[in-house]
Amino acid sequence: MSRVVVNLLKGVVYQDTHAGLWQEMRSQRARVSDYVRVLGLQLVVDESEGYAYLASLDLGDANVPRLVARRPLGYHVSLLLALLRKRMAELDAQGGDTRLVLTRDQIVDMLRIYLPETGNEARLLAQIDGHIKKTVELGFLRPLRSSAGGFEVRRIIKAFVDGQWLADLDAHLTDYLAGRDAGDPGRGPAGSGQAHQDVEAPA
Repeated sequence: MSRVVVNLLKGVVYQDTHAGLWQEMRSQRARVSDYVRVLGLQLVVDESEGYAYLASLDLGDANVPRLVARRPLGYHVSLLLALLRKRMAELDAQGGDTRLVLTRDQIVDMLRIYLPETGNEARLLAQIDGHIKKTVELGFLRPLRSSAGGFEVRRIIKAFVDGQWLADLDAHLTDYLAGRDAGDPGRGPAGSGQAHQDVEAPA
């Protein structure tokens, strides 16, 4: 059981990339759940999507330290997560392949229209690469060795980006695009204190 707990404390356990560990976790699921509960954690398993991770229990005591910290996300990382989640929803609606793979260029095109216009293309791309790197660090994107510049969107994003998150961000984006089209670059989520999200990241 210790091997399962140690790996869960490190991050997400995926069925497709940790087949042996996944089976071990399933066979000891009750014991693992009881053990991590003592640590103030709960084991979350999605059999249909093929992933498991640890989340903090709501103990109602602000003085109790959290083993899984909540991380504030900036506007552009929040936006990228929402856009990736929407792309996954579109893929699921089509049926068939459940694996979403995007190239760097596709991600750049997704974000470009929401970034302030600049005459420095290199700087813009560097900023987007930074947002992509942060999303990789959070565990929602996985670089693919077999695909130059390609990234797999991990399905665990569905557990963290819910409908309310998407609705809230859609409202901010509508205001932002309206302000930009009206020639008011200071309006919208880029200058709003409500633009970021907090996430208990899986990795």
